[in-house]
Amino acid sequence: MDISLIGKHAVVCGSSQGIGLAAAQVMAHLGATVTLVARNPERLQDAKQTLEHAAGQSHQWIAVDFADPDRLGHEIQQRAAELPAQILVNNTGGPPGGPAFSAGLDEYLDAFQKHLLCNQVMVQAVIPGMRDSQYGRIINVISTSVKQPIPGLGVSNTIRGAVANWAKTLSNELGPDLITVNNVLPGFTRTGRLPAVIAGRAQQTGKSEQEISRAMQRSVPLGRFAEPLEVANAIAFLASPAAGYINGINLPVDGGRTASL
Repeated sequence: MDISLIGKHAVVCGSSQGIGLAAAQVMAHLGATVTLVARNPERLQDAKQTLEHAAGQSHQWIAVDFADPDRLGHEIQQRAAELPAQILVNNTGGPPGGPAFSAGLDEYLDAFQKHLLCNQVMVQAVIPGMRDSQYGRIINVISTSVKQPIPGLGVSNTIRGAVANWAKTLSNELGPDLITVNNVLPGFTRTGRLPAVIAGRAQQTGKSEQEISRAMQRSVPLGRFAEPLEVANAIAFLASPAAGYINGINLPVDGGRTASL
């Protein structure tokens, strides 16, 4: 099975920590040159130091806030002009929790911009290089909420669904160019977001965070939270030549928690 990424350039968003960093590390291990994208330059520099450096690899980072799509587009277009990308991982931290009905319009607009609009900016920047390379992999890290809405994450449920349908549409449009578009749907994963989700549920229910954590793990058939590396392995596989005929899917990596197929 060909999972080598030697000679490929991967642009990985949200890659200073969590799932994004783990995905960057796995793809570097498989031979890709990686461009890390996130807000914090100090964290990005630290993240870069964790990437493997083999012959032909020259990892870089771009510090940019997804609250500024115009600057994001400029920075990614410049990087793609220097080194065309064959792999794009769209990955952005989820919106704050809370009910859908009480969220303000500004919360929806902010999430829409940081997730769907910035994803669109990223795709438009890398598509020319993917077409020239006759190889393209776009992987969006979203949420199992696109299959089954998650209580207490109203804005996230809404925006993630929009991203999933955007991605499915792109998969049909870009397939003839040998560019695949797929979504990875992480379940409960040990990232910096998980404690905030647990704390939010504890506040809503009056239960302790320990009780909430245990209940969440009991809802997973495998009985535990995922590690970022487990989600990253799925991302890296979809980025590889071996996944060349997988297109337009939602891939849950959730230990079997999602009730639907």
